[in-house]
Amino acid sequence: MTLDLSRKRHTRDAYGETLKELGGIYPEMVVLDADLSCSTKTCNFAQKYPDRFFNVGCQEQNLMGMAAGFAVEGRLVFASCFAMFGAGRGWEQIRNSIAYDALNVKIVLTHAGLTVGPDGSSHQIIEDISLMRAIPGMRIMIPSDFESTRAIIRHIASKEGPFYVRLSREKTPDIYEEGFSFNLLEPTTIVNGSDVAIFSTGFLVAEAIKASYELAKAGVSAKVVDVHSIKPINGKFVAKAAKETGCIVTVEEHSIFGGLGSSVAEELVERYPVPMKRVGVRDKFGISGPALEVLDAYEIISRDIVKAALEVVKRK
Repeated sequence: MTLDLSRKRHTRDAYGETLKELGGIYPEMVVLDADLSCSTKTCNFAQKYPDRFFNVGCQEQNLMGMAAGFAVEGRLVFASCFAMFGAGRGWEQIRNSIAYDALNVKIVLTHAGLTVGPDGSSHQIIEDISLMRAIPGMRIMIPSDFESTRAIIRHIASKEGPFYVRLSREKTPDIYEEGFSFNLLEPTTIVNGSDVAIFSTGFLVAEAIKASYELAKAGVSAKVVDVHSIKPINGKFVAKAAKETGCIVTVEEHSIFGGLGSSVAEELVERYPVPMKRVGVRDKFGISGPALEVLDAYEIISRDIVKAALEVVKRK
């Protein structure tokens, strides 16, 4: 079955809608932003619950410090801004003030990765997953479309402790139907296949799906896996996919160092080593340009996934 990927929506719109929904469920919930609420869509919550919304201005370190303070007082806290600033400037406060005490703060940052596009390298964070993975106790979740965003935001609101959620700027194709049942601690197999397993996350899951269709034309059966949870990652699932297919490709809008590729490779080395190829940003900063053209220039679109898959299949 071929999925229709023509309908596209912003994951951050899903975030804004779900925040407003959760505000009525959790009266102790507060939302903080760093002067970017119209872009992150926390403005949806602010309009309905103005007494529980706090705009701290362009002070990302203070944003994380205030989030920690609210959590100490028993609040469920969502803190949002752009990923470059929240994960970059706010990292020390996330580590020492939020994660060290395992506080109930949900850090949901938007405009991550190369698809920030025209804003250029200063705004295109490609290191945030690795930064957050290194923090003890930090859990990392990355939705691939509108419905998975809603599922993830609901999930983290119901769980105690810190989470990092990474959202993109661009619209993403709809992959899941409304009401789809997610097991967010286990990757979702979108396309079944037996020759190679393609693990992807976030914005690039749709490109992995497209690649599987092209591979099928070449006689290669590709399994496409959407990895919602980067940390913890389900190592048993990774090993099972490796045993079933004999080779792995990872795809991410992030540096190949420290992100999804590194996480999968670490599990394979310990559990079931097979030929593997990482598709992602290869030790470079970003460039300014239209989002899809930037991805093309960095060789992380469906064509490049096909090339990587054919390479690892030959290495089996």
